Parts: sequence; structure tokens; C-alpha cells
Amino acid sequence: MRITKDSHVKLRDIYTYINENLYYSRPDLHIQSESANATLLLILFTALTGGKALVVGEPGLGKTTAAEYICSLVYGFPLGVIWSSVVSGHPEQTEEKIVGRPDLGKLNQGEEVIIWSLFARLPVKIVDEINRLPETKQSLILDGVERGKWEYLNQSLINDDFCLFATANYQDQGTNTLVPPLLDRFDVILESKHPGANIASLIGQEASRESILRHVPSETAFLEVLRQGCNANPAALDQARKCFAKEVEQQCGLSLLTPSERQSIRHDIAALEIDLAANAFVRMALSELSFCCKYGQKRSGEVCDEGCHYSGYLCYQITNCASNRLPNSIYRYARALAWWLGDSRVDVEHVRLILPYAIAHRIQWRESYLLMREREQRYEPLQLHAARQATGDIFRRFHEQRHEVMQALSTAAQIMDDADFVPPKGDHPLYADIQRDLGLEPSPW
Repeated sequence: MRITKDSHVKLRDIYTYINENLYYSRPDLHIQSESANATLLLILFTALTGGKALVVGEPGLGKTTAAEYICSLVYGFPLGVIWSSVVSGHPEQTEEKIVGRPDLGKLNQGEEVIIWSLFARLPVKIVDEINRLPETKQSLILDGVERGKWEYLNQSLINDDFCLFATANYQDQGTNTLVPPLLDRFDVILESKHPGANIASLIGQEASRESILRHVPSETAFLEVLRQGCNANPAALDQARKCFAKEVEQQCGLSLLTPSERQSIRHDIAALEIDLAANAFVRMALSELSFCCKYGQKRSGEVCDEGCHYSGYLCYQITNCASNRLPNSIYRYARALAWWLGDSRVDVEHVRLILPYAIAHRIQWRESYLLMREREQRYEPLQLHAARQATGDIFRRFHEQRHEVMQALSTAAQIMDDADFVPPKGDHPLYADIQRDLGLEPSPW
């Protein structure tokens, strides 16, 4: 593993600076000997790995600004440039404002040229109050959110490197329901919490430090070059970035990442191995999120019967199936967490900490399960609390059956090459999945 110590230190300095000066928060994620604010840390991971995060919370608690601060310091863009690219969610939003519009001057001459929006062009993408977009207009960003591919008229723009953040207030008279296909495209869901009265009272007592991240000369230089469209001079953009980085270093004492360092970090994170136990735990979770004894798999609208043999597992409490995007989300952020901690590979604990944030927005629960969880004392939204409790249940079952599950997976792999091996049996949906993979039907109950 090629860990660049200097880059690692730079990122920890960036996190510390934002946590102490710009985004006031409490530590709520504890692993090994470290504590951090989960929202701020996972926003940082999203920017580093090119992920997609949905940040929810009450109005005015820093959902959008946290993403802006992180992206400004990770990508080297002044705040004013990022603000110029933010898309606001509202009922009258149009494709021309989100993606691009025709160059009317060229169009009058019979030439079809698209002026792409800064949102479509910049690698930092933020949609503010996404749930104020009507459900019919949420489809405008589905393909772009998924692949970084933006289309207008007969032309397309593809982002090879981008991260995306969307913020959402809790339901009120002006919000809409986010459709499941859009929700599933987000890797994680986070809540921007109130920091508490003592910390909140400090806000506004000091001069705003975000002005350091503005630096008007750099913003002007960036925007002047970006107005040239897709023909913008890369050397001029790099010069504007270096000018901003120098100002930040002088004012804040922070050394920003170069583009090559950022790409190197992303490569190092992606190269981290998943150990066997972590892989088994992920498979166990996926089986409980997709298996159905009666219908073959979970499907929206098909509810398990009362008295099902697997009623003690998570598959009984949910009404939809985990998509194939989920494993990638889990591994992406578990690897980032392991890299952040300086670990050489991803283990079960990394996965256990990430799993609730990766499944909370994707799962559709039985009402009875949510009602049960709603009565419990909690410090986070009901959906995230329910996902955390469900993760704890899966982890407990894995801990109890760890040896048997790993042995079953090993045996199944050997059966593929040697038919004399006896198929593994056990009382968990994962064993039934293994039998199906081997062309055997699970025993009826």
C-alpha cells in the first residue's frame, strides 16, 4: 500500500481546521483510540473518493456549508467558485439551469453549441434542498448523479472525476418525496446535527473565518477562465488554484492537496484489501437485505407472511431488495475509513461502522418495525437509528456464527471445483443463498 504520509497529514490538518474553526460539531463516531464527527468525516471521504452523500437535517445547521468547506480545501476551489455552481432545489428548476443551455448567438448562425453549466462542468457538485425538486424533475439528474454523464440536445458531457452532495431539510409543506431510484444512487446518508447550546453560543462571537476561503482575486481568476467554456485553459486553472492554495497556507497554515496527490490518495484507498471476515460480514448483511424464502428475493410490494421461518432476520422486517450499488458504497467508505486510520486492510469493524450510513436511506421498513424503533431512546433520525440497530443485530449474529459462516463460504468455493464436498447447511439466509449458487434449492420450512 502506497500511503503518502504528507498527504495523510494534510487531510488531517484540513479536518481539524474545519472542525475547530468552521463547522462546529460534537464527536459521535468512535473507533480504536479516535473520535470524530461522522458527518464531517464522511463528507471528507465523499470528496476524496468521488462518492455521493445525502446530508439531511433541520434548516440552518450547516448541511451545505460543511460540504462547501470540505470541497474548497480538498479540491482547491475558492468558496465563490463553488457557490457559483450550486444547484438549488425548487419546483421551477429547469434543465437549462442545471445542465446547460444553447448558445443563442451560435444557434442563430445555424451552429448547435451548448454552454454547459458550472454544476455540470466542475468536479464538485452540490444540490441544495434536493427534496424541493418535484418528483418529475428529479429524473433530470438521475443519469448525471450515477455516471457523471450530462446530456442536452444532441451533445453530452462526461465527468471522469466528480463528487456529489445533496442536502435535504426534513419534511415540511414545501418538500417532496425523494424517489427510490434517486435515493439508491447516494452512497451514504448523514445528518448535520445541532452542536449543543454551549458550542452554538460561540457562533457569531468571532469574525467569520470563511472569508479566508473566499479570496476574491482567486475567485475572479477562476471564473474568468471557466467562462471560456470547455476550452478553458488548464494551465490558467492550475495557476488560479496555486494562487488560492498559497493564500490559504499564509492565512490558515494549511497545505492543500495538489491534484496528483488527491488522485494518489484515491488510488491508495481503492487498493486496500478487504479481509476475509469483513467480506463474510458484508455477504451476511447482503443476504438479509435481499433474501426471501417464499418469493426467491425481496421485491417492493411483496410482504413476507406471518410465521415465516426467517422472521427473526432482517429480511422479514424490510419490504424492498438491496441494489447492486450497495456493496460498492460499503467498500468505498470502509476502505476510506481504514486508510484514514492508517490500517493496512479493511476489517469487520470498519464495515460495521459504515454499514448504517450506507443502508439507512435505501431500506423500506415494515411499519411495525419502525414503530418498535420509534419508541426507543435515540440521538439520530429514525431511519438511521433503525439501520444502526439492524446493523447491530446482524453483527451479533455474525459474531455468534463467525466460524461457521466463514467455513461455509470456504466450502462453497471448493464445491465449485470438487463436487464431493458436502454443501454447507445452517439457519441463516446466507446458507440458502449458497445452496442456490450451487444449483440446489433450500430446504422448505
